[in-house]
Amino acid sequence: MSPNEFKASLTLDEPPKNFPAPLSALWWDAKGDWPRAHNLVDELESTEGMAVHAYLHRREGSLSNADYWYSRAGRIFYRSVLDEERQALVEGLLQHGPPPK
Repeated sequence: MSPNEFKASLTLDEPPKNFPAPLSALWWDAKGDWPRAHNLVDELESTEGMAVHAYLHRREGSLSNADYWYSRAGRIFYRSVLDEERQALVEGLLQHGPPPK
């Protein structure tokens, strides 16, 4: 899936079934449903899950919580525009493709 296809999928009622949790969380965030997005990554221990978790806390305005999760993800605080950060996360997750079955 391309980033443009991801954006087009936002017209759907649910994210595509093959999306891993971090990508689904970004999908819900793009739809404006922060709580649903957060619930998907709240207990994920993967680097991708923690990076999305950090981004979501930054969007929420909880910068100390975001810093904690950026650190857990092994990343420095990403200080660009929030929508640009979401786009970069989406593109990174799409490059990895769906998880193996």
